[in-house]
Amino acid sequence: MDLRLLRFFIAVYEEKNITLAAERCFVSQPSISNGIKQLEQELNTVLFLRHKKGVDVTDEAHYLYPLAIRLLNDVNTLPQLFQQRTERLPLTLANFPDLSQSQLAEVFATLHHNIANLSLELVDHEKPADARLTLDMFKAEDEIFLPLWDEDYVLCMLPDHPLANLPSVSPEQLHQHDFIECPPCEAHQQTISLLACDGLSVNLVAKAEHKTQVMHLVQAGLGISFLPTGVLESANQLVTVPLEGPRMFRRLGLCYPASKTLNPALSECIKVLSQSVTTTQAEKG
Repeated sequence: MDLRLLRFFIAVYEEKNITLAAERCFVSQPSISNGIKQLEQELNTVLFLRHKKGVDVTDEAHYLYPLAIRLLNDVNTLPQLFQQRTERLPLTLANFPDLSQSQLAEVFATLHHNIANLSLELVDHEKPADARLTLDMFKAEDEIFLPLWDEDYVLCMLPDHPLANLPSVSPEQLHQHDFIECPPCEAHQQTISLLACDGLSVNLVAKAEHKTQVMHLVQAGLGISFLPTGVLESANQLVTVPLEGPRMFRRLGLCYPASKTLNPALSECIKVLSQSVTTTQAEKG
């Protein structure tokens, strides 16, 4: 159907006059008349009853009018819809597993509220992406690391464990306790090395690749382990105790290419997150 005919119909319906409708549409009166006739033929119905003073509107015209208005409005918004699509800023972020869910949500909320038309896609840590939310230890040589937050390591265990009621635990008190290891973890390796220097050791009963897996093993009662506070946000049934000695923590942030031209979305992302970190540091200071 020719949308021009619907525009003619709306003009005649609202003006109740062919001549006034023609002036409104900037066409000749015969063009309006012929257009209405064509529309009536296509719909196989009578829309207007013509007389010397103008036209009378039929029930069929009353029925068609809101449909025609809605259809033309939809058509008129199409260019805006496609313009909005072309103005979207696509950004693909890969994120490391076992990160703080609350911190991740805060990062995504910050991006959403500060970058107009951001189109965000999240993928697994190993998949191609514009940037990665990950640990500083995974930064490649050709990448820049923007630190966003830290997570302290704490000793975690079930409430009935002998160490659970202590205010803090010294490395010597870990001797011969059943321990669950996370091989890629610097905190675990550091603790085991400290004990070895004093001729002490833990009883390694299990190990896992990811922090969440370690948490599940601790929850199952296999032993104790060190986990970052971000992973333990949902582990309310576990008891956490600080370890005496140097602070053990992991730093998380945004890794992005150092020598590659950044797309507009990533450039905005870096700007927004950098400002957010500066504001947070100022509030803490």
